[in-house]
Amino acid sequence: MQPLALYIHWPFCLAKCPYCDFNSHVRERTDIAAWTAALLADMRHEARLTPGRPLTSIFFGGGTPSLMPPALVEALLREAETLWGFAPGIEITLEANPSSVEAANFTALASAGINRVSLGLQALDDNTLKFLGRLHDVSESLAALELAQKTYTRVSFDLIYARPEQSPDQWEAELKRALGFGTGHLSLYQLTIEPGTRFATLVREGKLTPLDDDAGADLFALTRELTAAAGLPAYETSNHARPGEESRHNLIYWRYQDYIGIGPGAHGRRLGAATVRHKKPENFLRAVTEQGHGISEERLLPVSEQATEALLMGLRLTEGISPPALAARFGLSEDAMIDRKACERLATMGFLECTKMHLTVTKKGAPLLEALLGDIVSHQLVSA
Repeated sequence: MQPLALYIHWPFCLAKCPYCDFNSHVRERTDIAAWTAALLADMRHEARLTPGRPLTSIFFGGGTPSLMPPALVEALLREAETLWGFAPGIEITLEANPSSVEAANFTALASAGINRVSLGLQALDDNTLKFLGRLHDVSESLAALELAQKTYTRVSFDLIYARPEQSPDQWEAELKRALGFGTGHLSLYQLTIEPGTRFATLVREGKLTPLDDDAGADLFALTRELTAAAGLPAYETSNHARPGEESRHNLIYWRYQDYIGIGPGAHGRRLGAATVRHKKPENFLRAVTEQGHGISEERLLPVSEQATEALLMGLRLTEGISPPALAARFGLSEDAMIDRKACERLATMGFLECTKMHLTVTKKGAPLLEALLGDIVSHQLVSA
């Protein structure tokens, strides 16, 4: 039986970070009873379509899901287990901000069923945290990390690098300090200027100058080197883990397996269909009341589009993809999926490892992944 994962989106934050383009909203108050009813209804709608498939992972994302009352988290997990059942060893992750208020809920959240936490530290420097619009400081971050490590067996945290004027020496010192905390997983993201964010406005106004691409590529290479030496090699473009500590939930995405997305703005891929929920919280609640679920768009994906997505997601992984396996999965020829001549050319340049059975992006090619994908994917597939 194919794995099935569940993503639950909690859209609320205490403040909007200037770099963030996620579906997050600031509200003075939330009606927990209404949200409990709506999320449960949204979940039940999906369960009717996917019966008899135990969940292998659940992920609470946002927004700031650590702001959710533990009782709500427990109610959602209890219902999910009733509807689908849990596979042995299920991974249940919750994203958390490292504030003292939210860290105070760690024990209650663990009792509710959370067994993995992902902390949004983002930086280990107070001035940088202010620049990023974060509401916590470093001392609060480290206190929350220490508590998380005492509460959960699996802990990950995020850092943002390639910040304006950041030097290799600065990033090396910060990353080495992060690696010294002993977590089994790190998500390390380069700062990108996303359209519609406050940072995008500042760039347009000439008040913020992003780090240039070459400097960013140097920091990417340094990141790969330091994490590998520390025993947390990259298993995906931006994610690093000790063997066995990889995020099982995110591997569902990258291996293009079925996942259900509920809550405002959540995306899903299940039974060959793509689903999108209403983004605005109020619109989501209204949709659930009127139609029994929060879906704003649902469409069956052509096989060619599914194959394209599987290729684009799979090539982010260090393990790469198996062209024969994907071709068999989607009932296509390998030539219709992969441009072999382009792959061979990129392999001679050191960007790919390309064999009959396996295709992976090298360390040299990883910083250029987005550019390489356009060459690797067959034009037959894109135009189908």
